[in-house]
Amino acid sequence: MTEGNGTDTLLPGAPEGGQRRAVWLNFKLVAGASMVLLVVFFGLLGPLFWNTKLADPASSPPNLPPIWEAGGTGAHPLGTESLGRDILALLIVGSEATLRVGAIAAAAGLVIAVVLGFGGGYLGGWVDDVVRVLADSWVTIPALAVLVVLAAALQGVTADTEALLLALFSWPEATRMIRSQMLSMRGRSYVKMARLSGVSSAGIMFTEILPNMIPYVVASFVRAMAGAIMAATGLEALGLGPTQTPTLGTTIYYAIQGSALLRGIWWWWGMPVVVLVLIFSGLFILSIGLDEVANPRIKRYRYRVRRAGRRPAVPVTASAVSAGPATVATPSVGTEQ
Repeated sequence: MTEGNGTDTLLPGAPEGGQRRAVWLNFKLVAGASMVLLVVFFGLLGPLFWNTKLADPASSPPNLPPIWEAGGTGAHPLGTESLGRDILALLIVGSEATLRVGAIAAAAGLVIAVVLGFGGGYLGGWVDDVVRVLADSWVTIPALAVLVVLAAALQGVTADTEALLLALFSWPEATRMIRSQMLSMRGRSYVKMARLSGVSSAGIMFTEILPNMIPYVVASFVRAMAGAIMAATGLEALGLGPTQTPTLGTTIYYAIQGSALLRGIWWWWGMPVVVLVLIFSGLFILSIGLDEVANPRIKRYRYRVRRAGRRPAVPVTASAVSAGPATVATPSVGTEQ
């Protein structure tokens, strides 16, 4: 969408032409997306190459070490745990389940955030006051404590039920950020032109402004997904997650219950932790890359800071300023006096 003078208005401070397209190819965005997609493909394509029925209890010999340790076997390359479950099968099933919980919780929360943030930021007035007070109040609620109580009250929650419980607390931060961006974009000239053309408020919000806020919305989704996965892992490690579906958090819970750390069965808890670190690192780097896409001024500022850090600082004193232009001293040729 362009204004009358031909200036791009997709994002505040957005570059033009090929620079705008190149912004999507920044290193952080590609690296973070690659790490997350690696786990996604591992969970989705893993069942094509490995028997995930080995994630069932008593399906394998218990307490086998990984293949590179003494006693390991190629039939269970990452070892097994005390319940007779194959660790590789647990990681494949658990990665898919954990990502699904985070994605459902983030998507449900983002729908609420978009509706409230767009409505409050664009309509203003009492609608904005209600949205702002509701979001600010909801943020102060101790989410983990409430989730622990709810999960304990709902015995035997499924992965989808857990995701919906997490969605109850994944929308306030996204609502506040989307609302602030909407407040800055509703005064743009293309929005005023659409309003003068008779486009409805809903049409302006969701057909004119929403496409221009895709980077902000995607960044909100990534942050909400990371928060939901972290909360879900905490609940599952306490034994309050889904019991029928293996997840990375429930694998850690059973490792705690089986005293895996004291017994030296490090692969029981270590392998899920490695996958979780990969997920969180990828989502974090991805969110930084999306921030640079949403606001290219951030990338330009960091570039200027790095360049300034390479140059030695030249102090400027008041006397130097009052003395006028500096003169360059040239070495004298001849004998010393």
